[in-house]
Amino acid sequence: MDYNIRGENVEVTTAIKEYIEKKIGKLERYFTRTPTSDVNVNLSVFNNEQRIEVTIAMKDLLLRADVKHNDLYAAVDLAADKLERQIRKYKTKVNRKFKQEGSVKHIFAELEQEANEAAAEEQADDFEIVKTKRFDLKPMDSEEAILQMDMLGHNFFVFEDAETGSTNVVYKRNDGRYGMIEPN
Repeated sequence: MDYNIRGENVEVTTAIKEYIEKKIGKLERYFTRTPTSDVNVNLSVFNNEQRIEVTIAMKDLLLRADVKHNDLYAAVDLAADKLERQIRKYKTKVNRKFKQEGSVKHIFAELEQEANEAAAEEQADDFEIVKTKRFDLKPMDSEEAILQMDMLGHNFFVFEDAETGSTNVVYKRNDGRYGMIEPN
């Protein structure tokens, strides 16, 4: 994994850099082969509160952790734990699905979806698009899409249905359950 560590209002020392690489590097044990992905780490300090944001964009999976703590090293530990929980949760869900379908392979099938974040700002009667994102839709079922949405911490997720090939959207409802939008 290639590490990109940036600091905002904090100097990234070699000790901090090595500690982050050591902690995040332990996640490689969950993969059958070492991922060749970028690990983006943003460190910031505001009012004695340390914040670490870790984003690992893999071929088919996006892992993200955002942690605030008074101690930077404790924040790194918490972020690594959060990422590890995401991987284990996803791996368990994927393996359970393969077992139910009768597959003999028990693999950690990485899913890729970068969150579709579009912000719209209303000015008078006009809508101005301030950000456009493009990403490839990967075929998956609604369960995998909900899992990806939850791991990203978003309220909706756009995906390609593996059975029909149509573009669908899953979303979190106000009552805590999930809904799906599919074309006619």
